[in-house]
Amino acid sequence: MSRYARPYIEGLSLYYDPKPGNALRMDTNTNPLGENPAGKDALRECLEMDLGQYPNTYGDGLRKELGRLYGLDMDRFVVGNGSDEILDIICKTFMEPGGKVVIAYPSYSLHGWFSKANGGGVVEVDLLPGYQLDVEGMLRAKGEIIIVCTPNNPTSNLFRQEDVLALIEGSDRPVVVDEAYGEFAGESLISLVDKYPNLIVTRTFSKAYALAGMRVGYSVACKDMTLAMQKVRVPYSLDKVSEHVAIKALRDQDFVRRSVDIVRKERARLEEGLRRLGMDPLPSDANFILFRCPKSSAQLTARLAVKGVLIRDFGAKRLLEDCARTTIGTTEQNDSLLERMAEVMAEWL
Repeated sequence: MSRYARPYIEGLSLYYDPKPGNALRMDTNTNPLGENPAGKDALRECLEMDLGQYPNTYGDGLRKELGRLYGLDMDRFVVGNGSDEILDIICKTFMEPGGKVVIAYPSYSLHGWFSKANGGGVVEVDLLPGYQLDVEGMLRAKGEIIIVCTPNNPTSNLFRQEDVLALIEGSDRPVVVDEAYGEFAGESLISLVDKYPNLIVTRTFSKAYALAGMRVGYSVACKDMTLAMQKVRVPYSLDKVSEHVAIKALRDQDFVRRSVDIVRKERARLEEGLRRLGMDPLPSDANFILFRCPKSSAQLTARLAVKGVLIRDFGAKRLLEDCARTTIGTTEQNDSLLERMAEVMAEWL
């Protein structure tokens, strides 16, 4: 590592970076319907756009459209280059240098990464049996920010809403509720942002809106929290093209409903297919399923990759021993996954 880099950079790891080629991608939790047709149409419209000028500084067009969808003023929203940028903004805004964030474990790995990348630390609080929140443990933990992801990635379950509310009500610090998969679960705390001045909800266009390649995300919070975050946000970070595409996608709620319907219909069928192959799937409220393998999850993942199907291995993580995660796809995608998995299990005997 470069001797000029800050010392804490050495402790960071590169993010998951497969080389998929033509493999069936069941490892990214993206939309089973593929790319958003409204987005594709909007891209054609962008050919007439003046790209010689900067985009709107704070993405006002998208913020207004989000306000219409949720019945809130636009000054409750921060939009950015994926919800990952929003998480980075949150750490920069509310965490002191050398401070810490409190996160559930196991959960989305980048929650802690953004704290570390900003020179901070992480306090992990293990989930309770059934992968539910340890509310008392998180409230006791020392840190400037609490972050929870519900439905939780990678465990795929919703946290009990009364537990999340207890975290918010019991904390005198920002509580970030990452709802990246919220559309598939049908639950949200967005309507409560004015009731709880310490609540920040984050969402993304990568999953239900099928715009992962455009990198658009947003936060919803009270006016004061949002203003503080806008002061830290990099101006112009959401480009004109991404904003235009996101606005058009937001207006096509039928696509989101169809995406959610497919996931809900296929979820039970895929769970049953995994059980028939000897896997132990956890209850899912998202568009992916975590399951425990009867043999090495690392071996299962590697052998599936050879057959052209990618899933994510989490078996090396504490509390997730021999667990792997698969996206819930279309009927055809799920059948291909189960067929290749059956081949692997038969060859393994």
